[in-house]
Amino acid sequence: MNLFLVLVYGISLSMDAFAVAICKGLTIKKVKPADAALVGLYFGLFQGIMPLAGYFLASSFQSYIEKLDHWIAFALLLYIGGKMIWGSFHPENVDDSESNPLAFKKMIILAIATSIDALAVGIAFCCTGMPMSTSGLDFGIFASCAVIAATTFIISAVGVLIGKLAGSKLRSHAELIGGIILVLLGVKILIEHLTGISIFGI
Repeated sequence: MNLFLVLVYGISLSMDAFAVAICKGLTIKKVKPADAALVGLYFGLFQGIMPLAGYFLASSFQSYIEKLDHWIAFALLLYIGGKMIWGSFHPENVDDSESNPLAFKKMIILAIATSIDALAVGIAFCCTGMPMSTSGLDFGIFASCAVIAATTFIISAVGVLIGKLAGSKLRSHAELIGGIILVLLGVKILIEHLTGISIFGI
């Protein structure tokens, strides 16, 4: 697979992470470059690991992954989004760790939820005969995952900065808006997998 096709995969896979990154930009009170880089690192790392995992698990777990991946992503996004929506109406009941948009537990859940689709891509790479190592202009699985990770890192970091720009006008409702976006994203993923129809082309 050539670099162009790998980049297309990387951009396509990063769109869900991009939407969540915008939410992070909305909900972080004072966004610093380090915050954007941290969000990009979480999403980029998992977006690079998941295709690799799918590639090596393809022969044994393909049917299970295809049956469950969208339900897992939907449940995780519904959980985080629901908590954000609830917290926006009950701020007095949310402790400091829960209100931190970059809390480790929260970011890990979101990184997994937005990268589960990449497992299926890893399976597809394996089934189409992608080699492990790069040969000439044909990228192997390790180089492909590195490109996907880097692409997601950049796009997610930019998403945080975009959310920061919009946040100045939406700050008072940021938690509610972010929660709604996550829930809708979970619904989008579920509908796409159940119907085979790509919503908004992403």
